[in-house]
Amino acid sequence: MNAKNMRVGHGFDVHRFSAEYDPRKPLKLAGVELAEKRSLLAHSDGDVILHAICDAILGAIAAGDIGQHFPDTSSTYANIDSTQLLSQVLELAAKKNFLLINCDVTVVAQVPKLGPYRDLMRASLADVLGIDTDRVNIKATTTERLGAIGREEGIGCHCVVLMCKDD
Repeated sequence: MNAKNMRVGHGFDVHRFSAEYDPRKPLKLAGVELAEKRSLLAHSDGDVILHAICDAILGAIAAGDIGQHFPDTSSTYANIDSTQLLSQVLELAAKKNFLLINCDVTVVAQVPKLGPYRDLMRASLADVLGIDTDRVNIKATTTERLGAIGREEGIGCHCVVLMCKDD
């Protein structure tokens, strides 16, 4: 790999929890439906992990951000499964000859506890991203009850990806 062809991208997303659980909009992270009776307020399914990954990839390939490609003003993306958004972002990267090398995710949430879901989420991400699970990492942290996330008002996520241009 030539260093000139390497690109790093960073993505961030955050969504607020809805006041009440909506069974039509279960909590999904990394494409995995969690057994938590919580829903996120979002135009799409609100999968903060997949949204952060989309932004990280778009950043690495210098192609703007998720809002430019999938505006929340478009009915096309209302309640869409975010794996579809990520698939479109990966197609755009492939058209520009970029390959994903690895993906490192940090979820910032007071609730729910993600440990029981971590392996399932890694496997789901690896499948959607088309890479081995040993190139996908998911970490979780809290804000020690500080701020909106600490008050259990929502979930945030950071993601860093390494991409390589295949010339």
